[in-house]
Amino acid sequence: MASIDLNCDMGESFGAYTMGDDKAMLELITTANIACGFHAGDPVVMRKTILMAKERGVAIGAHPSFMDLYGFGRRRISGERPEDLEAQLIYQIAAIRGMAEALGWPITHVKTHGSLGNMAAEDAVLADVCVRSVAVVDPSLVFVTLPYSETMKAAEKAGLRIACEIYGDRTYTDEGRLTPRSEVGAVIHDPRQSVDQVLSMVRDGRIPTTGGGKLPVEAATLCMHGDTPGAVGMAAALREALVAEGVTIAPFARPKTRC
Repeated sequence: MASIDLNCDMGESFGAYTMGDDKAMLELITTANIACGFHAGDPVVMRKTILMAKERGVAIGAHPSFMDLYGFGRRRISGERPEDLEAQLIYQIAAIRGMAEALGWPITHVKTHGSLGNMAAEDAVLADVCVRSVAVVDPSLVFVTLPYSETMKAAEKAGLRIACEIYGDRTYTDEGRLTPRSEVGAVIHDPRQSVDQVLSMVRDGRIPTTGGGKLPVEAATLCMHGDTPGAVGMAAALREALVAEGVTIAPFARPKTRC
């Protein structure tokens, strides 16, 4: 029987500002990627999000980014020395790891956020920086990565465990990469098309491409966006449709309770 994890980026509120409906999304997903304070989030939000996930048995992981609170980590930042960026990533992963350990719900993985993840997927040097940062903090952590990416190659070379991430609301190029949002048809708005694409990747192990191809993929986790209008409703509908098609919803890595 086909199985898939449902992940969502969260813990992205900051101080008095609220981003997304984390409480509602936690009822639908099996894995949460929690912001570490550099693009969003703060210690109070991190703690609250971890505890909500623990209460519901949802696995958690670090969601590090560029140091970009103003741009929510979605601005392409260049010019950082590799060693400086590596230090920033280690800092973020260690912060959420320490908080999670203290609360008895250890992290299981790391998934890079926004522009950092997109740029590393195409830049071998940046991909190596991201992978090294995970490995030096805890080489047992799973690295969540896009298929056919430089980050996947770097993680495999470093011997990290990998969870291949797919998207149901984005189309793919013939090279296996997400179609740039600047191109027509990059975002899928039809719920049925989204379900059909996910089923192709999860049950058949094939990514439908914009050129009519079918690329092999071993999907482990499906990203569910939680910071857009109507996100909770769309996520609920997609989960319901997958279950109706016989797909099992389960985390790719299970946390071990402590405390």
